[in-house]
Amino acid sequence: MVFTSLLSPASTSTFFLPASNSRLVKFRIQCCEDSLGRSSKKYINSENGLAKDFLVTPANTISIPRPRRIILVRHGQSEGNVDESVYTQVPDPKIGLTEKGVIEAEECGKRIRKLIESDGADDWKVYFYVSPYQRTLETLQGVGKAFDFSRIAGVREEPRLREQDFGNFQDREKMRVEKAERILYGRFFYRFPNGESAADVYDRITGFRETLRADIDIGRFQPPGQRNPNMNLVIVSHGLTLRVFLMRWYKWTVEQFERLNNFGNGSELVMQTGLGGR
Repeated sequence: MVFTSLLSPASTSTFFLPASNSRLVKFRIQCCEDSLGRSSKKYINSENGLAKDFLVTPANTISIPRPRRIILVRHGQSEGNVDESVYTQVPDPKIGLTEKGVIEAEECGKRIRKLIESDGADDWKVYFYVSPYQRTLETLQGVGKAFDFSRIAGVREEPRLREQDFGNFQDREKMRVEKAERILYGRFFYRFPNGESAADVYDRITGFRETLRADIDIGRFQPPGQRNPNMNLVIVSHGLTLRVFLMRWYKWTVEQFERLNNFGNGSELVMQTGLGGR
């Protein structure tokens, strides 16, 4: 995984530094500070116009550790997964889990806890981002049963993690025709009438990714002053949305996306931090 810092608006100052031939050479320094308090400086030599960028980290700055892992969770089996006619009567955001889906969510939570505990750390915690749809909220409830309250650092409902919009109440026969057209047109660019394409989902997931990067850079999911390296982020969302998230994070192409399929209901995918925090 690659995490990068976001830079704040720049300010400009002028300094005179001695050159190697004992003459004064004028430099213009453009500074900005990232979310870790480091100054990014651009030195521009007035004699040759060359510029050089570098980061200076203050001696008293404490580095904020990256999360141990990011875990993507697809909601458990929903009523719509079992019977597509439900979409013609119930708004998509209000479709809940089946009994099987509730069990899948609880089992998923147990697997995640077992994975985290395998690190052998005593101070681990989890922080949840969740789609506001009923089936994802119910999945979060099931997953959360595996964790003591003291282990949960926080929960944030994030509308940008919602399912692809298919267009309000659905006409079952019309939807079958549109899904067939999507295969011919291309699954990434085909936009459902009054709804979204996967490309539209990509745009809002890009916004969420920037928010997530900022949260990671400043440690927003940790209490002030804490620097816990054993934090685990869990994103509870939907099949296509999670595929688009992976596409955006790892910079996969449209062609690569077209070859992807959803992972199963109540399943998880783990993005593990490796050497160098990647």
